[in-house]
Amino acid sequence: MIGTLLGLFGEASTLHLALETALIGAVVYLYFTRKENKDTRVKLTEKQKDELIAEWVPEPLVPETPQDHPVLNPRYVEGKMTKYAKYDGKEYLNMATSNFLGFVGEKRIEDVAKKTIFKYGVGSCGPRGFYGTVDVHLDLEKELADFFGCEEAVLYSYGFATIASAIPAYAKRGDIVFADKGVNFAIQKGLQASRARVEWFEHNDMEDLERLLKLQEERDKKDPKKAAKIRRFMVVEGLYANTGSICPLPKLMEFKWKYKVRIFIDESFSFGVLGKTGRGGFALSFSPAPSSFFENNGQFINDQIGDPFHELICIIDKTS
Repeated sequence: MIGTLLGLFGEASTLHLALETALIGAVVYLYFTRKENKDTRVKLTEKQKDELIAEWVPEPLVPETPQDHPVLNPRYVEGKMTKYAKYDGKEYLNMATSNFLGFVGEKRIEDVAKKTIFKYGVGSCGPRGFYGTVDVHLDLEKELADFFGCEEAVLYSYGFATIASAIPAYAKRGDIVFADKGVNFAIQKGLQASRARVEWFEHNDMEDLERLLKLQEERDKKDPKKAAKIRRFMVVEGLYANTGSICPLPKLMEFKWKYKVRIFIDESFSFGVLGKTGRGGFALSFSPAPSSFFENNGQFINDQIGDPFHELICIIDKTS
């Protein structure tokens, strides 16, 4: 048996030695027979290089623009952007404006604006809470509050910022906001900033809204301790900027009192448009006057009236 093992070991050693010898031979062969890499590139003189560069014509990154292209021949609207606009010397009805209240180009407003600029300058150049409040701000806030029959009004300088900052000023993380799917972009940004939970209901669909309100009511009954810390809001528009539809305000007010929910009503487009007196959705839905709904209940937040993109928000925050 020992002899057999020695024989096998000898055969294995011979085979191993033969393989190593073959590998070493292959390496030596490749080393001595390798071909040196020669540089086959043609060397150019400086003169030849300059000639090639001068002859080179780069391909255009984009197709050539024809001279009659609209981009090369811009057209402009002439004069003021009123309900009519002059374009190429012709007058057209302006259907792309938010100046449907006709403030732009109104001589009476322009005369007052000129006098105001001479007295106050072109702006306060500062925030309302610092040194940006002047007497006309306070006068207008009082007039607006009296006009709507509410406790008070707050003026903003920029329409977009009005609702976008008012919502997060009231709603916070952990609160619930029932919002119409058709609300404008400013409202959407305000909802994002609030970090509240948003429950979207179908546009102007009161059955869908009540379904969500009932679901929340059931959750509140299961955990009344948690429900006591949650504030609930509804956010709608009096006249929707995206669709032109009017919100069913009587039904919303019914839900407000029934389910103990606060409500934001963006009256930006309905102010001066809806109702006999131009008070907006409330004046249209609750004739003759909406003041009974605001007595000790709500407030209006508005930006400067001269802005054709003005923002007007009714906030009714009493729930019982």
